[in-house]
Amino acid sequence: MCGIVGYIGSHQATPIILDGLKKLEYRGYDSAGIATLSQGESAIRRSEGKLVNLENILREQPLCGSIGIGHTRWATHGKPSEINAHPHKAGPVIVVHNGIIENYLQLKEQLKQAGHTFKSETDTEVIAHLAEEKLKTEPNFEKAVRQALVELHGAFAVCILNEREPDTLIAAKLGSPMVVGLGKEEFLVASDIPAILAHTREMVFMDDGEMVVFRNGEAGFSTILGTPLEKKARHIDWSPLMAEKGGYKHFMIKEIYEQPRAVRDTIAGRLMESDGDVYLEDMAFSDRKLASVKRMIIVACGTSWHAALVGKFYIEGHCRIPVEVDIASEFRYRNPVISDKTLVMVISQSGETADTLAALREAKSRGAMVMAICNVLDSSIAREAGNVVYTHAGPEIGVASTKAFVTQLTALYLFTIRLGHANCTIDAATGKRMISALKKIPTLLEEVLKLNDVTEKIAKKYMNARDFLYLGRGKNFPIALEGALKLKEISYIHAEGYPAGEMKHGPIALIDEDVPVVMLVPKNSAYEKTLSNMEEVIARGGRVIALCSNDDKIANKAEDIIPVPSLDEDLDPLLLSVPLQLLAYHIAVLKGTDVDQPRNLAKSVTVE
Repeated sequence: MCGIVGYIGSHQATPIILDGLKKLEYRGYDSAGIATLSQGESAIRRSEGKLVNLENILREQPLCGSIGIGHTRWATHGKPSEINAHPHKAGPVIVVHNGIIENYLQLKEQLKQAGHTFKSETDTEVIAHLAEEKLKTEPNFEKAVRQALVELHGAFAVCILNEREPDTLIAAKLGSPMVVGLGKEEFLVASDIPAILAHTREMVFMDDGEMVVFRNGEAGFSTILGTPLEKKARHIDWSPLMAEKGGYKHFMIKEIYEQPRAVRDTIAGRLMESDGDVYLEDMAFSDRKLASVKRMIIVACGTSWHAALVGKFYIEGHCRIPVEVDIASEFRYRNPVISDKTLVMVISQSGETADTLAALREAKSRGAMVMAICNVLDSSIAREAGNVVYTHAGPEIGVASTKAFVTQLTALYLFTIRLGHANCTIDAATGKRMISALKKIPTLLEEVLKLNDVTEKIAKKYMNARDFLYLGRGKNFPIALEGALKLKEISYIHAEGYPAGEMKHGPIALIDEDVPVVMLVPKNSAYEKTLSNMEEVIARGGRVIALCSNDDKIANKAEDIIPVPSLDEDLDPLLLSVPLQLLAYHIAVLKGTDVDQPRNLAKSVTVE
């Protein structure tokens, strides 16, 4: 997830673009850059790190021109660095891009064979070279861009300039957000409303497969294939603060709603359906190396530890390798038993978690194979692990993790397929079935988000409870833990998660009419057992909130139900997580707590 801004008009472009990038820095802060055109010549300024670094460069080396494009980066292909920062240039073509080009490796190889030389590690640079190549046979800039865009597979929102046409700015989108601002004798384009709200409130929202050409004071809308379109502007009344959150009240709820996109981005370009396998681009382990793994240890903290617990079920169930799950702060103090046949996986959203980084170093010092699941490219953990499965959740601003958790589950499932394929415990047919189910998850997550009103109503009913219990079985026990953690983190209500079958061994003593019990009861292999546990709760006066499929047995017994679609037992944890996030969020809002920055907590724990 990156932020892009484009401007064409009568004013100097740089301050307008820079102001827009500041409003989009929540979308990425690994690097930033701006390009402008003036008197037929281009100039580019780029910098690694946060936007303030680019500002410092611009003070010393200002840019002139009334047409320009800018970018703030959340790295996906290529580590954070000045050379990987946008804009990228090839010949006369200059590009900024938000998204993932799935076929960039194939295109890059073709372009190299045609004589192109690449400077960066990014997928974006391919777009600039491809457009330059098209200009060799199609001198019309607009037509050349169309020809280039139809060859791109994946997701993109792009702004493109051409030194030879200094009065033209082209923008297009497919799968990534883009909004056009209509000003007075000027046009703006950006990834999100906040970037341009200070300059105009008249916005045109681009749909997938659409392109706009700004030239001679006009904006021409069309499909990428060239069919003209009539687009209507909308007037936006948001306040600047509300605009930064995309119209949502808090970053947390915004990030909850971003989860379908986050999962799509995490699986994009990685599914090899015909082979029933996956491609993990930052994993150097050969099939032979993976097949030599005799034991795994997954190490993590907090929410990532809950993801690790689900990963244990995935890997043991499909790959038949024993898996231990360790809390990072305990791992290196227990003299762990490790050999060169042990694969130690660490999981961290930030890639900077101190305890997890220490655990990784301990594992390496004892000769283990190591790898990481991480959301931040080239973070400390990613660099030291070497082998990484990156999630593509994008920046997560809310302290309570939501989209990072669901993408960690997705990454664990992808790794399970890769490991099972390598050690021959997952055949092609099984891999195809698993991939087919995973591809449906983003759409089902969109359906689950429609339960927002249901969860808000339930939240109003139970907001004054002092204690909650969360119960689940199998893969859903860790989701019960995660649901309880979300409620504790942001509402400050005491909540505990337990395996449902463990309830009779102590927690049942807590149950009365004042303790709501959230039960995860999808129709899976543990359904009948979990149903029996629910009956035990009800028999003792417990008030059950059941997350289940449309189920008459449960509807007639539970006090409240949240009807969650069920697709595949392996993937139920992804779908069940979202209503628990929504329930915690709405209770916290009703109680008036600081949802995005709960007391005593930090987004990344970088000290032990």
